[in-house]
Amino acid sequence: MAEYRVAEVARLAGMTVRNVRVYQDRGLLPPPRRQGRIGLYSDEHLARLRLIGRLLDRGYTFATIGELFDTWSRGHDLADALGLREAISAPWNTETPTRMSRADLRRRLGRDAIDPAQLERAIELGLLIPQGTAFVVPSPRLLEAGAELAAAGVPMSTVLDLAEALRDDMATVARRFFDLLLTRAASHEDDPAFDPATFAETVVRLRPHAQRTVDALLAMAMQREADRLLAQIPGEGPPTAEAPAAG
Repeated sequence: MAEYRVAEVARLAGMTVRNVRVYQDRGLLPPPRRQGRIGLYSDEHLARLRLIGRLLDRGYTFATIGELFDTWSRGHDLADALGLREAISAPWNTETPTRMSRADLRRRLGRDAIDPAQLERAIELGLLIPQGTAFVVPSPRLLEAGAELAAAGVPMSTVLDLAEALRDDMATVARRFFDLLLTRAASHEDDPAFDPATFAETVVRLRPHAQRTVDALLAMAMQREADRLLAQIPGEGPPTAEAPAAG
């Protein structure tokens, strides 16, 4: 099992060292293994930090997260023994990250992409992760979409505005799914017939359906918006079915 110093585990979890200290102080994160004066964090610590980050992003308070972890750690032991934590916190992004230099970004996205202000904003949005003098791109698909917009003449600042707005929209969608799952799990805390293992399997089974639901609803919304715009153009509009010929 890998072990990390506090700065490294914080970087991998996408947060600051101060965040890690605060979560420990609040009892949300178990203390690290001590090797002399050095604290060493495990992959379990990293998974817990990422889960805390996601729950905070969805609007959960420290108190609520603490209660949720307490629920998982007693009685049915939802989190560890029966795999619910893994079902929830397993990576949802199945893309393979890629590594790019500043020169690579300039060639793919244009000179605006390496403007210090734009780089800093892309890092804040999680679109780029600094790694030495280069960057890790967590989602090559998002990079490709941004590259196509830039090639079409859209300023990089506008591309990042769009990315931020859509990220916030998707956070709301994701929160709805997780609120449903977590509320259902908590509601069964005192039910002796509740089988957390079966519930964890349900979470895993529903994961791809969440993506498909978003894809389907987005396609429907895009069609409605296209029809609305066409209706505003003289002589245009959505196709209508031909009336049947008179018999």
